[in-house]
Amino acid sequence: MLNKDTKLCISLAARPSNTGTKFHNYLYNKLGLDFIYKAFTTKDIEHAIKGVRALEIRGCSVSMPFKESCIPFVDTLSETAKAINSVNTIVNDNGHLTAYNTDYLAVKKLVEQNYSNKNMTVIIRGSGGMAKAVIAAFRDNGFTNVIIYARNEEHGMSLAKKYGFKYSKEMPQNPSEVLVNTTPIGMSGGIEENDLAFTEKEIMTANYIFDVVALPSETPLIQAARKHNKPVITGAEVIALQALEQFELYTGVRPDKNLMLEASKFSRS
Repeated sequence: MLNKDTKLCISLAARPSNTGTKFHNYLYNKLGLDFIYKAFTTKDIEHAIKGVRALEIRGCSVSMPFKESCIPFVDTLSETAKAINSVNTIVNDNGHLTAYNTDYLAVKKLVEQNYSNKNMTVIIRGSGGMAKAVIAAFRDNGFTNVIIYARNEEHGMSLAKKYGFKYSKEMPQNPSEVLVNTTPIGMSGGIEENDLAFTEKEIMTANYIFDVVALPSETPLIQAARKHNKPVITGAEVIALQALEQFELYTGVRPDKNLMLEASKFSRS
């Protein structure tokens, strides 16, 4: 029951969704935690972040377009936020705001758990905010043979230079062992929701497929990979793990894997 001691956590996004709200509130209820989570939007990120401090809001999830613009208004950047100069989580400890990036942390853990051979050739398609988290995660896991494939030459080359990888404006002709999609291709509701981020031939010749698109969890790329018996990492796994890391930062409690999967499934329903 809501009371004066209930801790508030929020999200700030240009287009708020119910996914995070349902995930966090589901776990609060299951674990009997005196927390509540609410989604917001804003046109004034400076005063929104100052409000987090002033109103003693415990935690704040940050989505586009605020992941970089919020940085001047926090007190400390964690190593996860420094890795890509981007924030998706802010924790308020008695008025001191520490910024994290749990997208990067989640991807880094998934890469570490699933890909033991650091000499594999990796092609990462895309050059947006999520691409940066994925690129940094591969670099920080010791991968060196990485190509950033992006139509946006300026962004793609900038990322390649920053993280010490190669850039290609066109899909490389040589087969790659790991194919990663960080673009919106295959996302529900988008103009390319039925499209593949890589061709059937490219999928067949790869060893592993990784798609960061979370909605739907079974994107056309993931479906094609499963058809060819390729091991996959899905966007649903990324979003569930990053939300779990967020949840632990806010509450100090880490739900077990089964409960996390329950909450993740509920958040997408």
